[in-house]
Amino acid sequence: MAKVSFYLFEKSPERQVESTCRLCRKILRQPKRIWLYCPDAALQQQLDERLWSFDAASFIGHGIDQEHANVCISARLPTENDWIVFNFNNQALDQFHEFSQIIEIIENNDSAKQLGREKFKQYRRLGIEPQTFKL
Repeated sequence: MAKVSFYLFEKSPERQVESTCRLCRKILRQPKRIWLYCPDAALQQQLDERLWSFDAASFIGHGIDQEHANVCISARLPTENDWIVFNFNNQALDQFHEFSQIIEIIENNDSAKQLGREKFKQYRRLGIEPQTFKL
């Protein structure tokens, strides 16, 4: 069964895109693949641009709708189950059992926190006890 992890920014003003880049860099130190499930085209563009420029010394190689890339940005979910999925959708993922891990990043603002609480409750109703990391 997949793990579901919430990264909650309680004090930090860090944006979702920045924290995604940092987590991607950390995860990619292991042989893992990351799927950035993002139905919002504007957010896809921000992620795409920031992954290229996040680190001055290097970039995080990725593709848009390219399942062979180690990091894939897409408006659809992957068909294979070995992905770590960052969920940028407004709903919890019912297909949680299909992926190795689901990551939810919650920014430090009221609307993001409310959405995060709703997703957390949805996962619990699905029988998952999410882990929470307060940053």
